[in-house]
Amino acid sequence: MVHAYILIQTEVGQAAAVAAKIAEIEGVTTAEDVTGPYDVIVRAEAENVDMLGQLVVARIQNVDGITRTLTCPVVHL
Repeated sequence: MVHAYILIQTEVGQAAAVAAKIAEIEGVTTAEDVTGPYDVIVRAEAENVDMLGQLVVARIQNVDGITRTLTCPVVHL
């Protein structure tokens, strides 16, 4: 199982709506609106890196109001 944090920038005033919509997507474990350079932080999981990429590109980035995403896979050192 691959876990990742996805940092999301949204259009002004859209953070809460984007977080709520993303929280409904299968594979997303948490979606919270935050302050700072990013508006929403998501924790997601997938079977492998390819499926994680599909989750981000095909599902998360299609949510209205998102302007940019940054995916940070979790590593175990």
